[in-house]
Amino acid sequence: MLYIKNGRILTMAGTIWENGQVLIEKGKIKEVGDKVPCPGKEVQVIDAKGGWVLPGLIEAHCHIGITEEKKGFEGDDCNEVNQPITPYLKALDAVNPMDSAFHNALSAGITTVMVGPGSSNVVGGQFLAMKTFGRVIDRMILKEPAAMKVAFGENPKSNYSGQGKLPSTRMSIGAALREELTRAQNYLSRKKQAAENGDSFETDYQLECWTPVLEGKIPLKAHVHRADDILTAIRIAKEFDLSMTLDHCTEGHLIAEEIQNAGFPAIVGPTLSSRNKIEVQNMDFKTPGILQKAGVLVAITTDHPVTRIQYLPICAGFAAKEGLGIDQALEAITRNPAQICGVGDRVGTIEPGKDGDLAIFDGNPMEVFTKTLYTIVDGQVAYQQGETDEKEG
Repeated sequence: MLYIKNGRILTMAGTIWENGQVLIEKGKIKEVGDKVPCPGKEVQVIDAKGGWVLPGLIEAHCHIGITEEKKGFEGDDCNEVNQPITPYLKALDAVNPMDSAFHNALSAGITTVMVGPGSSNVVGGQFLAMKTFGRVIDRMILKEPAAMKVAFGENPKSNYSGQGKLPSTRMSIGAALREELTRAQNYLSRKKQAAENGDSFETDYQLECWTPVLEGKIPLKAHVHRADDILTAIRIAKEFDLSMTLDHCTEGHLIAEEIQNAGFPAIVGPTLSSRNKIEVQNMDFKTPGILQKAGVLVAITTDHPVTRIQYLPICAGFAAKEGLGIDQALEAITRNPAQICGVGDRVGTIEPGKDGDLAIFDGNPMEVFTKTLYTIVDGQVAYQQGETDEKEG
């Protein structure tokens, strides 16, 4: 058991305990409040000493462990650049929990990440949601698959136009995605018909991966920067009645009302980076605030390693400064990404029954001088300020 006392507990579920306690038992939050007693001498006690206690922070879109730091080609497994439609690829098979960036994430209070392939392909493959503490990825999984990556605009165009194959235009990106979704729909229809008739059916590995998408169990995860690409993604998702997240959403502030009407959430960023592409010429930290005020559910992303993952709370701070506000910015790195990533039943708030994932800071984590004192994953201290890197990973 783990008992945290003397903390300013921001549950992110509507309650703040100015001098509260949290009790974690068997990896789950058992109690939280300002009158939670310490159950006995055998309990590990952490004195927060007035520090801020939050749910573990959540990175909603990144490539940690699949584009490894300090490894070059040998550690880069982010994009399969030989064919534009690869839905059957699993990030699960490429993420290396030994990547040093996982320790950087823990040192910033980040306990959950959404990881997957990059944006070179029209369909890149399957994302997973995972914890940041551990050495065996199979034991770190929160949800797998958690989303299907699709990409619009500059990246798939630039990758395949030089190879003399589709897509080389936005038209062919849309057409290729529609064709693949239609094939997947037809496959699922044949599979269901065979089941109803009691007939045998041969599983097609390259199409079976679409089943959770078509059945509404996981969303499309759409790489979109420009306003027109955002609208194309919305158009196609509506045509096929699919759920979707709008990742990057760089020009979302220009069409905020359209996004709100569509009902899709936005994962905004990486904004702490250069405007190195035409698609991101209108990139600004004001985007999350404008979208949030329009009624869009918003999360913040670093898109690690584009911006290093440990700067997630700093990115949220800049968004707070530019109109999102402090409370909403904290939500954008805790409860909102948990909901958007489909893991809100386990993480994102400090409530009884949720996973024992917490971060303790000596102040507001969105301020540059704030230090992470403890990061706790499943009730275990995964990072403690001042310790060596022996626990890295």
